[in-house]
Formats: sequence, structure tokens, C-alpha cells
Amino acid sequence: MKFVSTRSAEIENNASCAIVKGLAEDGGLFVPQFFPDLSGDIDKLCEMDYAERAAYIIGKFLDEYQTQELLDACKAAYGRFEDGDPAPTVKISDDLFVLELFHGPTLAFKDIALTLLPFLLRNGADRIGVKEEILILVATSGDTGKAALEGFKDQKGIKINVFYPSDGVSDMQKLQMRSQKGENVNVVGIKGNFDDCQTAVKKMFSDRRLKTLLANKNVVLSSANSISFGRLVPQVVYYFSAYCDLLTAGEIEKNEKINFTVPTGNFGNILAGYYAKKMGLPVNKLICASNSNNVLTEFFTTGTYDTDREFYTTMSPSMDILISSNLERLIFELSGRDHKLTEKRMSELKETGRYEISAEELSKLRADFDAGYCDEEECREEIFEIFEEYGYLADPHTAVALKVCQDLSYGTKTVVLSTASPYKFTQNVLSAISGKHVKDAFSAAEVLEEETAAPIPKQISDLRTAAVRFDAVIDKNSTEEVVLKFVSEK
Repeated sequence: MKFVSTRSAEIENNASCAIVKGLAEDGGLFVPQFFPDLSGDIDKLCEMDYAERAAYIIGKFLDEYQTQELLDACKAAYGRFEDGDPAPTVKISDDLFVLELFHGPTLAFKDIALTLLPFLLRNGADRIGVKEEILILVATSGDTGKAALEGFKDQKGIKINVFYPSDGVSDMQKLQMRSQKGENVNVVGIKGNFDDCQTAVKKMFSDRRLKTLLANKNVVLSSANSISFGRLVPQVVYYFSAYCDLLTAGEIEKNEKINFTVPTGNFGNILAGYYAKKMGLPVNKLICASNSNNVLTEFFTTGTYDTDREFYTTMSPSMDILISSNLERLIFELSGRDHKLTEKRMSELKETGRYEISAEELSKLRADFDAGYCDEEECREEIFEIFEEYGYLADPHTAVALKVCQDLSYGTKTVVLSTASPYKFTQNVLSAISGKHVKDAFSAAEVLEEETAAPIPKQISDLRTAAVRFDAVIDKNSTEEVVLKFVSEK
């Protein structure tokens, strides 16, 4: 299969090139030329385990990768998850299910893609003859950074530099990144928010001068953010897998349409659900759940994307985003794959902070999506109420989605995507559950375990004695200097 840029009809690459490059030369995002139809394959997928489902679905897009190599890579990646199941579906009530995506090495849904991406990237680079060292640049709002660091640590021929908002992640998320092991990793805080991190990274990808300087050092850039199709495609799998699991368990009938409610920041997670629907998965509505940074809710309501608003730092930091990069891929599809119109809108966003879609496009958007948001107080209440009523312990991101789900599901069976372990946000979850305020994250974890009987994950316990390796915090305009220094280190 070939991949095209959202901003230029002339840019066309195979899967390996698209994954290695991460971002198209024109600043656009790579999208597949078409979406494979899997509507007749649901029964077949039901008979497979998760790794087999992943290899089958991903292989439809990455058809140049050898089938057995891809299957072996999926088995190796997902064998690192608790009980070998990266995406179990938990029944909350007759109409409500939670798809738990946090059972991987770093306790976040990003693990599902980032345990597999090193194979996709290295294999793709070898396939197209890339001999240079690959430098992966990552902007993170909390979870992507640690998952990418863990996935790529000590990978031969690869370095990875992660930028995070210094005051915009939880204590546990920050410690996870700053204590990361590996000889090929670098972690740097930025004075600002996630949008500042993301803008800095995207700017470096389009900076020809920087690329020349890196080329002189025998280095090429790549990405592990969800702007990379290699990050996005593994996420399509768990939508199909959840549907298959519900069908196999007798919770739904064949071809029954269900909703998926997704806590949404950079729009990659819910976009994967949209891709699954375009591939034939029986989806009724994809419900986009936002926190107080509700730019997406307004967009789905009005058709206007406007970032000129107050930015909130919340207890669900992975959603503290005003510029949702993956929305560009959806805009491209809504426009009838109009490269020029998509490029125009992205230019308007860069220059004015806003753009609008047409009434016809908004109608198409509403046919597939609904959207709502949940403020901080409602999030706390939801954490408490879902635990009180069902005994289910939810992190703040999942709580946002659960609240929006109750507002918008309309009685249709709904799967809520749970994106992180509650133990990554111990103080906030404990406060919501019990009213107790414990400043230290590890002490809070111990109290939370006592209050709920939910065991502290080993990944959290091990952090207590982890040594901090990276404590640098820089201005957002100093990222290029950091990157050049990092690639010069042996």
C-alpha cells in the first residue's frame, strides 16, 4: 500500500518510508491511499488471540512487511503485557464496558503502539536502506514520553529525545521519564505547556537547516508521536479486538453497532477508531471526551476550530492540549481528501489559531462523532461515583470519558477506553475517592491501596528507589541546541 501526505498529492511513499520519516516533507501527515475492508473478517478475527489480530490488521496496511516477521514482533511486543493481554474488556453494567489499555510496561495505552514501533521502524529503515543513525524526537503530555523511552531504550542505531512540559505532567509521569534507563535516551523539560513542546518538535521536523546539520552528523529524524502512522496503526487493532471480545462473550449480537467513548487530547486514539469504522467495524458513534480544555467539543458542535482560549492545567494532563495534531487526518477525509484545502486550513491554524469547516463537512462529522466535556469537579465526582457504585477504580482521563459517556450514550452499548492506570495519578484519585490529601505520590499510593484494595503496580513501586538521571528544564526556543548536543554525545 502507498501512503500520501494530507497536504500534497505529489508526496507518495510506501509504508516503510512513511514510518521512518514520521512526517511528510511538506509538513503534512501520512495517510493510507485507501482503507482495507475488514467487514467480512470479524468471525475470523474472533478466533485469533490479540497478537494474531494485530498482525492481521496491521498487515493490511503494511503489506510489504513479511507476515511471519510481523506476527513474531506482535507476539514479542504483547507478551510484555500483564497476562499477555494488552486490551482486556471489563464489564461495568449491561450497557457499559471499559477497554483497559494500561497493562503494559509503563501503565499507559501508548505502550500498545510503542512496544511494536521499534520493530516497525527498524525493519522499515533496513528495508529502504537507511544507514544513518535515527534520532526520534518526541513531545509528550505525560504518557507517550515514557512509553517511547521504554520501547526504544538501547535500540541499536537509534537515539531518542523526549520533551515534556515541566509543570504539566503528574509526579509519577515525571519521575518515570526522568529516571529512564538506557544509553541512547535524553529527557528534557520545557517551560510551557504541551502545545509548546509539540510546536517545537514539529518545527524541527520542517527545519531544513537543522536537517542539514544532522545529516552532516550522519543522523536522520523520525517520530514516535501519533503523527507517525507507525504509532497510529497499532491502535486500530484494539477497537476490532474489543468488538470481537464482546461478540465472543455474547454481550452483543453479530453486526450490532456500539459506541466508543475516548478521552481525547492529540486525537490519535479516537482517530484510530474512525479508521476502524471506515474499515467496516460496526460502530454507531465515536464519542470524543475532553476535559476543561474543550476546544474539540466546540469544534464538533460548531465546525470552528479555535485555539484562542484559556489553557487549563488539569488532573488529566494527557488531554491538556489545544492543538490536536491528528485532527488534520480527519479534516483531510472530511474534505474529500482535498490536499489543497487541508493545507490551507493548517496554514490558517498556524497563522490565526483557527479555521472552519463547511456545513456539509460538519454534517458528515456529526454522522460519525459526538462530543462532550467534563470539568475538574465533575471529574472528581465521577472517580468517586464509579468506584462507589461499581467498585471500579478509574484514573482522571478515564473518568472524563465515563462522565461524557453517561451524558451522550443514549442507551447504546458503549465501550469506554481507559488510557492509564489510576496509580499514575495517585494524589488526585485518592482525594476523589476518600477526600484525603497526601502530598507525596508514593505515600498516596499506599493509602489508595489501603482504601480500595487495588494493588500498587510493580512499575510504581520500583520508581520509589529509581535514581533521577535527567533534570534539565529549558526555554521552548532552546530545543534545537539540546538536540544537536545530544546527537554529538557518544
